[in-house]
Amino acid sequence: MQKIVVIGAGQAGASLVAKLRTLGFEGQITLIGAESVPPYQRPPLSKAYLLGDMTLERLFLRPESYYADNNIDLRLGAEVTAIDRAAQTVSIGDEVLGYDALVLTTGSAPRYLPASIGGALDGVHVVRGLSDVDGMGPEFEAGKSVLIVGGGYIGLEAAAVAAKKGLKVTLVEMADRILQRVAAPETSDYFRALHRSHGVEIREGVGLNRLTGEGRVNGAELSDGSTLDVDFVIVGVGITPGTGLAEAAGLEIDNGIKTDAEGRTSDPAIWAAGDCASFPYRDGRLRLESVPNAIDQAECVAENLLGAGKAYVPQVWFWSDQYDVKLQIAGLSTGYDRIITRAGDKEGAVSFWYYQGDTLLAVDAANDARAYMVGKRLIDSGKSPAPDLVADPETDLKSLMRA
Repeated sequence: MQKIVVIGAGQAGASLVAKLRTLGFEGQITLIGAESVPPYQRPPLSKAYLLGDMTLERLFLRPESYYADNNIDLRLGAEVTAIDRAAQTVSIGDEVLGYDALVLTTGSAPRYLPASIGGALDGVHVVRGLSDVDGMGPEFEAGKSVLIVGGGYIGLEAAAVAAKKGLKVTLVEMADRILQRVAAPETSDYFRALHRSHGVEIREGVGLNRLTGEGRVNGAELSDGSTLDVDFVIVGVGITPGTGLAEAAGLEIDNGIKTDAEGRTSDPAIWAAGDCASFPYRDGRLRLESVPNAIDQAECVAENLLGAGKAYVPQVWFWSDQYDVKLQIAGLSTGYDRIITRAGDKEGAVSFWYYQGDTLLAVDAANDARAYMVGKRLIDSGKSPAPDLVADPETDLKSLMRA
């Protein structure tokens, strides 16, 4: 194998090409990115970068010089228009590049509001890429009114930044509660109280009917019949996997680009990793939208490109920063039927332990790094301490590892 082409210069793509060089691959590597800047971290965009606490250069995963120094052909501002599987080529405009192996790390794209309800008006923003955040940055002026549509982590993080900057913040969530898709009611209650203590108005069970304005948004009509005057809007209603190129090339799609356990798609010369890829997990398939998954899966694919034959087994963890609270999440909570709430050692620290029967599935830890680390180690090692032990405040968390 002499030529590896990677489409998508995000966390997964950058991790994959770096791993290839670390493993000693000396062939040709081309990393193609649609954005005009080198690969960068996305999580700080809606937190430290939007707050002005992080510079652009600090966002970069590696200095731009790294790619040239390691003989990686980094193509920025480049859009791949087609994949020719038979010829094993990709097209970038009129240029055609050949490959021995192709890796799709095409990430995901935000869901937009339909234009028919005002989604195309000026002043309506999403939080996904650098250009999105740069575009909304000037809107964050103290005293302005912002509507945030969607009560997931992205919406809540944006609400925290806006509140800290002195804006009037209203967040609407169509579901019965914020974080309903990803967290237990106890975690929702914790973050609802946190945001309300910072002046954010959270309205649950309320959807958006339409945005109003001539050219630029100036108001919103909600599903409960109320109206709002707004200066701008942030939409955080989820993302969709970047499968367009794969679909056009005829690859199998199943909640993302379908791969086997090693990361290989339905075409043995094409691989996929990161937000765009779904892989075998337990008795089904899983697609993870997280930085740790993007890194670990991409590095696993890099090893397999060089013949390792290694199945990818994720160690699932996430995080979210809101105000002075760091939420750390270990495991996947799907299927839980019981929550154990455990107070931490410090004021305001708490953790929520998700059980299915007697099996520990996941832990949400708010400002409780010890609970997170113990929970993660237990989950990664397949251990499940008795729920009553976790619930007992006298139990030393570290002792759970020996139970």
